[in-house]
Amino acid sequence: MPLIQHKTHIMKSLALILIISGLLAVFGCKKDKESERFKLLTTPTWTTDSLLANGVDASGPGQLLEKFKGDAKFNKDGTGYFGVYPGTWRFNSTETQLIIETDSLAIPVITDIVELTNASLKVTTLFVILQNTYNIRMTFKPK
Repeated sequence: MPLIQHKTHIMKSLALILIISGLLAVFGCKKDKESERFKLLTTPTWTTDSLLANGVDASGPGQLLEKFKGDAKFNKDGTGYFGVYPGTWRFNSTETQLIIETDSLAIPVITDIVELTNASLKVTTLFVILQNTYNIRMTFKPK
């Protein structure tokens, strides 16, 4: 084999090896799809700190948010529990809202995330019952 053809063959082989290595690096490794907010939400089990409706505690027996009292766990697979409610959760596309669905409630609970850190989860939402509007604020701390 002449020297020029040999060099061309080596260069083609080297290029092919580099392309294959690049494809393996891109597609062979699991990419970390978990955002920082996702990790913050799913790492701890959260426990209620305060459950307010129109600025007043609503977590006592027979009150509006009684069943949300206790622990909340947001599993990485989108399942979890929220007080006594088992269900599913997801972020909106910008991760500024938290949507909770459960068979126990007629409609999804869509909350605005006010704060999400490793020490605090604070969400707010509006809730309407029979023409009464409630400004809800739920705060949680890691257990």
